[in-house]
Amino acid sequence: MPRTSVVESPGCPPLRALTADILGLIKVVEARTKPAGVAKVVETWGAPDASRAVLAASLADRAVDPVLAVARKNGVVELLNPLNGDTLAGVKAAGTAPADSSAEEDPLATLHLFRRHAPDSSMFGTFLTCTEKGKAYVKSVAKENAASDMAVGPSSSWDVSNSGTVQFSSVDAGDSYAMFGGKGIEVNLWDITSCSKIWSAKSPRGNSLHIFTPPWFTAGTFLCKDDHRKIVACTNNHQVRLYDTASQRRPVISVDFRESPIKAVAEDPNGHAVYIGTGRGDLASFDMRTGKLLGCFVGRCSGSIRSIVSHPELPLIASCGLDSYLRIWDTNTRQLLSAVFLKQHLTAVVIDSHFSTEELEETKPKQQDTLIEAEVEVRRERKEKKNRTSEVDEDRTRMLNHDYSDAEMHTPKRKKSGERSKGMKKKSKKQQVA
Repeated sequence: MPRTSVVESPGCPPLRALTADILGLIKVVEARTKPAGVAKVVETWGAPDASRAVLAASLADRAVDPVLAVARKNGVVELLNPLNGDTLAGVKAAGTAPADSSAEEDPLATLHLFRRHAPDSSMFGTFLTCTEKGKAYVKSVAKENAASDMAVGPSSSWDVSNSGTVQFSSVDAGDSYAMFGGKGIEVNLWDITSCSKIWSAKSPRGNSLHIFTPPWFTAGTFLCKDDHRKIVACTNNHQVRLYDTASQRRPVISVDFRESPIKAVAEDPNGHAVYIGTGRGDLASFDMRTGKLLGCFVGRCSGSIRSIVSHPELPLIASCGLDSYLRIWDTNTRQLLSAVFLKQHLTAVVIDSHFSTEELEETKPKQQDTLIEAEVEVRRERKEKKNRTSEVDEDRTRMLNHDYSDAEMHTPKRKKSGERSKGMKKKSKKQQVA
């Protein structure tokens, strides 16, 4: 018998996460009990449709007027309310061409919703998206004609690369610089305000046989919130690289991790650690100051990890992927806190850091009162219906009894067959005597 190990899940603190999958569904997962509880699916938004699969998602995590942006397979970027799932606006990202033709030829690859650009009275927000062929767009969505596809304010576009396939992008905390990379595309840094390239990486030196590996970057992120010059990029050749754009174009640190391509990466709020997920379901953390492996997370995923996000305040991260599980991990102990099966292949996960159970506790008694009142009203209506039906039945029975009694009074009584034969015999004897 093979050896098996059971990993116990102690539960996670109060948390709210939103996931997106290949059928276009957005599911809300919450853990509400203190100090630790089991995460459960509380809401599901949208209808299953493979043509509206979510390719990327981004959350403007604000205390007031938060917005969730999702990039769909048909080339439309939708802005949603992350609190109730209402659709705020839908915009075609790839210019003014029809979504059917442009989305199939050049689908969306990345999406970022600017967080610090708080929406004013006329705008929902501003987002940055890039297609696989390297066409980048920055668009602002207006509130005036939110129902139409042309509800766009000021916008700008540029070409990230003329060859290759873009596979990832990342924006710094100040929403001023963007990083792009992909298959056949070296990591490059752009200034969003001027739409100009300010730095581009250089491929590392060849090996002892002078063989150069072509660039193939699959994920990347900015290492520190306060410094946009240090970036971390992961490759399809299972490498984690640290670049310092202020010093050189080649990587400062390059570390190999096992033998499967790295598909997702997320930075830690401390500013020096990153979390990576591979195509085989391995999840690990690295200290990028020295390139040292801090450790692997206990409980291997059974599918490729496609998205990792870290909580800005709590010591935990969330990961999801092709095994259809949303997993929540403790970054200190690297233990699994909770796992939720969501049925479909997951493509993205975001965390609502402003979620609190105090609001739920305040709304609970109100909801209970309304439920009790509704139940009382329903019971009253049921009683009234029963009384009405009983009165109608009584009236019907009275009418039927009355009809039967009238019929008995008017119809003559019939004699039995024996009485008839006796009467006939008596008549015949009298006739004989006569």
